[in-house]
Amino acid sequence: MPNKFQSAVMRALLVSAAFFSPYSISHAQELMSSSSPTLPLAVTAALQEAAIPAQNVGIYVQEASAGGKVVAANSISTPFNPASTMKLVTTDAALELLGPTYSWKTTAYTDGRQVGTTLQGNLIFKGGGDPKLVLENFWLFLRQIRAKGIRDIRGNVVLDRSMFDENAYDPAAFDGDPLKPYNAGPDALLLNYKTLTFQFVPDDATGLIRVVVDPPMAGYTVIPPRSAKGACGDWQGKLQATFDENGASFNGTLPASCGEKIWYVNPYKMSSSQYFGNVFRQMWTDLGGTLSGTVKSGVVPVGTRFIAEWSSVTLPEVIRDINKYSNNVMARQTLLTIAADILKLPATPERGARAIQSWLANKGIDASDLVIENGSGLSRNERISARTMGRILASAYQSPTMPEFMSSMPLVGFDGTMRNRLKGQGITGQAHIKTGTLNDVRAIAGYVLAASGKYYVVVCLINHANAARGQGVQDALLQWVYENG
Repeated sequence: MPNKFQSAVMRALLVSAAFFSPYSISHAQELMSSSSPTLPLAVTAALQEAAIPAQNVGIYVQEASAGGKVVAANSISTPFNPASTMKLVTTDAALELLGPTYSWKTTAYTDGRQVGTTLQGNLIFKGGGDPKLVLENFWLFLRQIRAKGIRDIRGNVVLDRSMFDENAYDPAAFDGDPLKPYNAGPDALLLNYKTLTFQFVPDDATGLIRVVVDPPMAGYTVIPPRSAKGACGDWQGKLQATFDENGASFNGTLPASCGEKIWYVNPYKMSSSQYFGNVFRQMWTDLGGTLSGTVKSGVVPVGTRFIAEWSSVTLPEVIRDINKYSNNVMARQTLLTIAADILKLPATPERGARAIQSWLANKGIDASDLVIENGSGLSRNERISARTMGRILASAYQSPTMPEFMSSMPLVGFDGTMRNRLKGQGITGQAHIKTGTLNDVRAIAGYVLAASGKYYVVVCLINHANAARGQGVQDALLQWVYENG
């Protein structure tokens, strides 16, 4: 027999049966005679206000302790697009398969000999898939090489990216906007996320616009825009920008009313080797070095001599960036790292997905509904059910890596993508929740520490044209779990 709470929910479902198509009168009556968990009244009311049918929402709430009870559920077996909550699957797998002390290695070798400060041969970089080889770290790595006494390279710089399979990648495939930094492709020698930062600085004295490019790149020319009057408006469109492998031209204007502006760009027409080479040449010159040859792709040949190695930050620090700030490029790198490390083959997204499916099967989690395209959630094809996501999170809660995993997620009301949600509510600071956002998709998944002191797994996946109005549904669910769990 249903308890008083369940009966109240059933009465609400009966009233709204005409709106929520899956909750027909007969189905609602069936639920009244069942002990199955149902939805809180606050959530059904929020769904109705947002005009989102219940069949378009997957909800799964379970006590996180071993054998924990499921306390709320809806459409739990239906595969939904999870948007960026898919990153939780990728990062949990990485923590368990790679280990919490894992770090990425980028190594430098030479096939020549060193005479004084001159390297008579090639300098070879072998990529290890580091998701966070940012400019500061690359500069320190080059300092290590300079510290070995090398100044003049009388050969080429060779880039070995063989850890990842070099499949063709289309940066416009997802949303038709290849300039967006999140559309940069994976790369075993990914440098600075393959992103350029253009800072536009008006000079009041001359009436000109100064453009500062970061990172500075050897041989990369920039034609600045002209200053203009009028409202700022669509300032990026007014720039009339064109980007190619050799530089950027801003053939339009930038209204003075805009002040300083910053534009982050994926220079997709520039190959990864060109990007790495231009940055290397500039940094190496700044460090007092010279390069007589070119920068090209290749592999580390037999018989090379080791020069230096750069170790990245550890995996927990990387997944913190992935989950708190929803970094898609780093998530893709992590999925490919799993593939390379587990299967010992050049990594592809398909091999990464296969490694994760095997890992879940070994844990006894049926994930037949799981579809992984790139592991970041920046996909129209990725799918997972609320139940499968919930079971993965419940299993992660029992794992030795649980503290690292949970702390990588945004803390409600404080940081990451949850910093402005539920502020000043009882749940503020009491939940670690990953968000996901795409057109027609709003998703959350993570953990709530209820007022009772119990932890709960919470998943809510909304796929509907009105998904943008679904934040109230998710916030109502989180608050209900906190108050009633």
